[in-house]
Amino acid sequence: MKPKVFLTRELPPKVMERLQQETELEMNTEDRVLTKQEIINGVKGKDALLCLLTDTIDGAIMDANPALKVIANYAVGFNNIDIAAATQRRIPVSNTPGVLTETSADLAFTLMTTLTRRIVEADKFVRTGKWKGWGPLQYLGTDIYGATLGIIGLGRIGKAIAKRAKGFDMNIVYWNRTKLTESEEKELGLSYSPFDDLLKKSDFVSLNVAYNKNTFHLMSTREFGLMKESAYVINTARGPVMDENALVNALKENQIMGAGLDVYEEEPEINPELLAMDNTVLLPHIASATIATRTKMGMIALDNLLAACNGDQIPNLVNKESMI
Repeated sequence: MKPKVFLTRELPPKVMERLQQETELEMNTEDRVLTKQEIINGVKGKDALLCLLTDTIDGAIMDANPALKVIANYAVGFNNIDIAAATQRRIPVSNTPGVLTETSADLAFTLMTTLTRRIVEADKFVRTGKWKGWGPLQYLGTDIYGATLGIIGLGRIGKAIAKRAKGFDMNIVYWNRTKLTESEEKELGLSYSPFDDLLKKSDFVSLNVAYNKNTFHLMSTREFGLMKESAYVINTARGPVMDENALVNALKENQIMGAGLDVYEEEPEINPELLAMDNTVLLPHIASATIATRTKMGMIALDNLLAACNGDQIPNLVNKESMI
């Protein structure tokens, strides 16, 4: 018997083909986030829920189907799911770790180069017919080469960003909850810095921490006040890691030079003042958005789902206590 699956939103084509072949699939056919009630209605009578980071999955949804065998999250993070509630109900939760590391690191660096070379501003200038020829003062930017990059959070993505920074001969410092060994630091070509010191010395600050209660508003008024006036902040982690109102004030008061964001505190809502600023580059949460990466994520999520439904070991189980 094929497992009965409810999918909250369409995934890349190859993933969809496999889902249709290997499961009895019911899915959201609209390109939007479902309401809580729609997810409750969809999950009833199913063996598995395949959901996205934009879906908030709580105990009430789980209680709509006490026979649910797995919640497979199509994401590395899983703060959208009440893990304690799932564990209490003995429902395993899985994620898709490791697969989006390189793609996300690429995007973080893209934000850095786009900001410093004022690519978005210059592109608009050309497209609107305002360019009348080369000029020595047109869209002067900032060099990345030789600058100091401060990486906050040195997990897989943070390390991948450091490897890219070496190609630009950047001076790389990092802050992490756990300090690397001396040999690891030497291999990556970086050095540890206390949090406040990192903010004071960095030309670029890249946020790459996981989101939890300890990292909520990790960057706020005090922290922006420590940064150089010529510095840029990049956030490809999670929106609430940064106090968005404090960021707006820091940009308005010229405490920092600019910001590149792929995530927002109240997604998909964005502070209107950010939208009006030329010294920001704002992306719609696309750090993992390549065909290859999003397809791999889907295949991993499906592998997790099928393993749970078949009674096999789940490759990427988040809450091992649910299996006890």
